[in-house]
Amino acid sequence: MPLTLTPALRKSLQLDAVMSGAAALLLLFAAPPLSRLLALPEDLLFWAGVVLVPFVMMLLMIAARTTLSRLLLIDVILLNAGWVVLSFALLASGWVSPNLLGTAFVSLQACAVALFALLQFAAMRKAQC
Repeated sequence: MPLTLTPALRKSLQLDAVMSGAAALLLLFAAPPLSRLLALPEDLLFWAGVVLVPFVMMLLMIAARTTLSRLLLIDVILLNAGWVVLSFALLASGWVSPNLLGTAFVSLQACAVALFALLQFAAMRKAQC
């Protein structure tokens, strides 16, 4: 069943795209200095930025529509939730040893992504009413 893209839903998708796009640019073009600053592997930062590029493109295409599939929106929400889980799993795994700033960086971006998932979920629920 298609959902009408409400203003709140459109804004949440657009804001997610803007913030994810900014993060992608930062990670792609500043991975070396960020790696030194955060004590996180340069390759991890760079490839996280690469992964964000198609996600941002998808968000922009979805936000430009007037309707969208509920399943597609659920996919976006689940991708965001997966990013959050993987971010905290990375910190807990011991695979990386970030400094305090690196831990804060990963944690804060994960919390921001969780907020987008929650906003999108709430907007989806409201659009269904």
